[in-house]
Amino acid sequence: MSKTTWKPGNMIYPVPAVMVSCGNNEENYNIITIAWTGTICTNPPMAYISIRPERHSYDIIKETGEFVINLTTEQLTRATDYCGVKSGRDVNKFKEMNLTPEKATQVSAPLIGESPVNIECKLKEIVKLGSHDMFIGEVVAVNVDDYYMDEKGKFHLDKARPICYSHGQYYSLKESIGHFGYSIKKKKTKKKKKK
Repeated sequence: MSKTTWKPGNMIYPVPAVMVSCGNNEENYNIITIAWTGTICTNPPMAYISIRPERHSYDIIKETGEFVINLTTEQLTRATDYCGVKSGRDVNKFKEMNLTPEKATQVSAPLIGESPVNIECKLKEIVKLGSHDMFIGEVVAVNVDDYYMDEKGKFHLDKARPICYSHGQYYSLKESIGHFGYSIKKKKTKKKKKK
């Protein structure tokens, strides 16, 4: 297989496209779209977001010490893009995108009501890295939309039609192609019928 070598860069794609909400009162509420985000640890639950220091949300999160990671969907794609290219210094993104700021349970930053999952975080550390600084947050609450819960209490994020980001493009995630552990699961054998 022939391959072309590029200069060093980040090519770990696709990645989540999330909207991070921040602020501790309606006057400083803001939303920033983040693709550099993920899980760090299960116990205690920790997540990270990486933000350029010049972004408006950088100082808000640094000062308030809180943020909410809001998962995005196909229906939220336009708002996701808008909140990534417009600055909260110039526009109120909640109003412009008709998004609903809702009260969180553990932090002052608002949840985005239209998001199927809101992950409330308290800032533990800022790691200065270069073009972006990593904000490490302890997850203090997770809010999920009851609409996607089944009668057995299982959450079905796939029904919300989540999106991801890859090299400048947003993509939908259409269907499951396997579940954790399926590659080693033993196949059930059919029982022979007694005559």
